[in-house]
Amino acid sequence: MKQQPAIKRRRFIRQVAGLAGAALAVPYFVPGGALGADGRPVPSERVTVGKIGCGGQGTGLGGVGGQVVAVCDVWKDRRERWAKRANCQAYADFREMLARDDIDAVCVASTDCWHVHHTVAAAKAGKDVYCEKPLGVCIREDQICRDVIRRYDRVFQYGTQQRSSAHFRFGCELVRNGYIGEVKELVVYAPDSHPGGSLAPQPVPEGLDYDMWLGPAPWRPYCGQAVGGDAWWHDYDYAIGFIAGWGAHPLDILVWGYDVHKAGLWEVEGTAHIPTTGRNNVVMKWNCTLRFGNGVKMTFRPGGDYTQFIGTEGWVGLSRGGDRIKAEPPSLLTVKLKDSDIRLVESHNHGGNFAEAVKARRDPVSNIDDAVRSDIISHVCDIAIRCGRKVIWDPVKEQFIGDEQATRMMTRAWREPWNLLKAV
Repeated sequence: MKQQPAIKRRRFIRQVAGLAGAALAVPYFVPGGALGADGRPVPSERVTVGKIGCGGQGTGLGGVGGQVVAVCDVWKDRRERWAKRANCQAYADFREMLARDDIDAVCVASTDCWHVHHTVAAAKAGKDVYCEKPLGVCIREDQICRDVIRRYDRVFQYGTQQRSSAHFRFGCELVRNGYIGEVKELVVYAPDSHPGGSLAPQPVPEGLDYDMWLGPAPWRPYCGQAVGGDAWWHDYDYAIGFIAGWGAHPLDILVWGYDVHKAGLWEVEGTAHIPTTGRNNVVMKWNCTLRFGNGVKMTFRPGGDYTQFIGTEGWVGLSRGGDRIKAEPPSLLTVKLKDSDIRLVESHNHGGNFAEAVKARRDPVSNIDDAVRSDIISHVCDIAIRCGRKVIWDPVKEQFIGDEQATRMMTRAWREPWNLLKAV
């Protein structure tokens, strides 16, 4: 990434000095400790954050290492609750929030079908972006997102927090430095999606801007899909399901430890159950096999959150819970990396790593290129399942080989006025 000057003392002082009108519509409370007396960054060194999506995940992310100065959500109660909590202004339309020039970065925790649209709009508005997973709901969205982030020279952090855990980094470093020998097989597991969900029309809840909630997704009567912890994650109109929505985590670790985009052409085939009744209609119980041109085989199935690298001299398995890192032989776990070994970006806090990258103008630990690479694996698998046959993917040109049906499935239709091609 091109190096840019670090964030300077700018908007805070400019506002206090004279822009007391519209620019100061949001009160800026400065406690005594904010001036550096207690070791906290002074206002000129903080990253100011606007939040898009204030639900469960948005709340859990907080300010991703910065200070929240604006919030946006299509639910009135959510945005007002967060505005009160952060003592800032609330917005129903993200475009109004992005028009503010006192926001350095945006935290995107909206519905999956909005992720890339919000990211692209933020980048074009000059904001850096922390975006929750998954990335796009189709491959073309991934490509557009990466192109825009790079074109506008924005810092991008993907919400794959596992990269900020030491055991994941160490395991991937063992693989990259050949401690398991030559990689021969890759195994990835992710939690499965869930069937169910009624399609019966319901009244739109009070306080929900349903049209804005739908955004680029196809219009259909409200049927409760916007309510509940994971109500819409398993509906193909708004997402791709846990093959990507959760698969993003173990697949991200896969590409951190192994360059699948350098492994030659991919032969991809898979099976799955796709419900024909109810609201949730993404692939479930999927079983995908990928054979790379260099002879490495990969399997991707439901079942926990796990990434395993199998080599000629041993294997390493990485997961969130239980035995978080396992290896054979066990002596791999006591390896002391040499100074000459490849070292991956070290991060102990995902939000903090993002904020530091924003200030230093560098790529954070979960950069846009790896986000696209891991997300594409999910989409290629999903497309192979839906085609019902083997597909061939070129990871360098990022296209299917001789397959018009699969190529058409790389793009989805976007509801006006949210056509992403017009936006870029």
